[in-house]
Amino acid sequence: MSHDSIMNHATTVPRVTGLFLVLAALFVTMLITSNIIAVKIIEVGGRILPAAIVLFPITYILGDILTEVYGFRFARRVIWLGFLCNTVAVAGFWVGGLLPSAPFWEGQSAYNTILGYTPRLLMASFAGYLVGEFSNSIVLSRLKVATGGRWLWSRTIGSTIVGQGADSVVFITVAFAGTLAGSNLMELLITQWIVKVLYEAAATPITYAVVGYVKRREGLDVYDHSISLNPVSFLR
Repeated sequence: MSHDSIMNHATTVPRVTGLFLVLAALFVTMLITSNIIAVKIIEVGGRILPAAIVLFPITYILGDILTEVYGFRFARRVIWLGFLCNTVAVAGFWVGGLLPSAPFWEGQSAYNTILGYTPRLLMASFAGYLVGEFSNSIVLSRLKVATGGRWLWSRTIGSTIVGQGADSVVFITVAFAGTLAGSNLMELLITQWIVKVLYEAAATPITYAVVGYVKRREGLDVYDHSISLNPVSFLR
């Protein structure tokens, strides 16, 4: 079915379906997994990056799909759901670290290294996530209305440039300002930003395929003409 056919037959009233729940579950899983593996630092082409670089950009791709198909209101709920679930996971890791170890268990130090979060890094991670994901979703929502639903690639890449840029600026600044030289801080920020945007651009054909499939399967194509883009209005 062509894009025009989808538009002609699609509804603009989103609903919670099995497919929506799958996308939301994948979003939350990618987010929490990314935060766990981010403690490993890798080197790619002489550049230093967190291991989360292989998964975290997928949360933006899923966020694009959710906003494009279901609209900002439903995407907003999933973003807050991800924040809540990540908070529960972090709290669980913290409690697990506080519990007394069995006498024969020698993994406490490793546990703390991998699953322990300093307050500063935790604040940086939470703030970067919220600012980045909401910036991404809001920009895509506005661009969809402005372009009349055309040029999906311009919305997914454009929103990622803004969202991933905001995420990188907030996270790197809050987490490392004062601990790294200004030039190193800027290099780390720009490297992460560029890699994430290139990741999104490379995934554009996949995004097109998934968006087309979900729109056909759901019979849905939402335009956010007159809704609040307030991130904290998550119950509306």
